[in-house]
Amino acid sequence: MLIPHDTRIALDTVVDLMNTAPESEPPPDGTEDALADVAALYAFAERHHISGVGTLGEKDLTGVRDVRDRFAEVFAAPDPRTAADLINRLVAAAGTTPQLTDHDGYDWHVHYFAPDASIADHLAADCGMALAFIIVAGEQDRLRRCEAPDCGHAFVDLSRNRSRRYCSSRTCGNRLHVAAYRARRKEAAS
Repeated sequence: MLIPHDTRIALDTVVDLMNTAPESEPPPDGTEDALADVAALYAFAERHHISGVGTLGEKDLTGVRDVRDRFAEVFAAPDPRTAADLINRLVAAAGTTPQLTDHDGYDWHVHYFAPDASIADHLAADCGMALAFIIVAGEQDRLRRCEAPDCGHAFVDLSRNRSRRYCSSRTCGNRLHVAAYRARRKEAAS
């Protein structure tokens, strides 16, 4: 599946946003929500190079958390029609206004949000459109949750054969493979 660069960036952003949720693995500092405050929202915006953020407040934080919950519903949607309906409502509520732009040293790309959009509308529009492209391509099954019993992080399976089962083969995948290997060795030694 060929995914344009901008869509890939938006997919990475939506996955990272979803994985800030309390039901995801808690961050090392022990907070329930990785978007616990406005400072964490600023850090998220900076990490993902979200342009035109301006001054953020509690209203922005609440809006982004709501968008995050809507994205989780898309990932959990049982079929493309349900996912499409969820995405359509999310993108429409964001006031989508596609515009070509080439700011901050980036080549031409499309912004799907109004220039004065809130960060929540920015994320809903750009990331919602990236998810829409996945649905249009008939690839909803690539929107997944990690199969590790103690994880549940979101990820987009971009493997050729759609075989990825874990959010990270280095952590969750390796941990489960090692546990299975040790269990087999223990059984064989009995």
